[in-house]
Amino acid sequence: MITAVTVQDTVGVDDFMVMEADWVNDQARFLLEDIPVAAFKIGMLGSVENVAVVAQLLADYPDIPVVLDPVLASGGGNELADEDLASALRDMLIPQVSILTPNTIEARRLASNDPDEDEELSLEQCATRLLALGCQHLLITGTHDNTREVVNTLYGHGGMQGSKVIRADRWERLPHSYHGSGCTLASAIA
Repeated sequence: MITAVTVQDTVGVDDFMVMEADWVNDQARFLLEDIPVAAFKIGMLGSVENVAVVAQLLADYPDIPVVLDPVLASGGGNELADEDLASALRDMLIPQVSILTPNTIEARRLASNDPDEDEELSLEQCATRLLALGCQHLLITGTHDNTREVVNTLYGHGGMQGSKVIRADRWERLPHSYHGSGCTLASAIA
């Protein structure tokens, strides 16, 4: 289902138009009544109203696994979600998610209620806080870091801090920058 229409290229998102929540709801329900759905993959939602609609859809279909790629900003740094939308994701969607796939920037933003704290949070602190919101698993991707290697770390519940590393995959960073890798990863997981 379409939640927002974007103007984008291989570098980033230039602009977007959010679909009305009623349209999002109608699209989803029409499909869900027609065909079996094996998984939900959620990306850019664009509005608090769309978050609320999707949260209700997930509540109505609790047995379907949910992959949430919390698109908060474009790869080029353009904001795609304000703090109200980030808060709605924390309150309404993350508790229903099978696996949450934020990049490091999104993980810090979602784990914090204070924008000044974002830079100070370790990824382990983010994992503990985000898992405490109710998602089953958390895959923090390292594609937005300025490091020689990309490290994607999968966390689950447990451990002394409330989260434990299930696995960490690392590889040498490719030259150049790429837009859409998080969306592609979340789709592949779904």
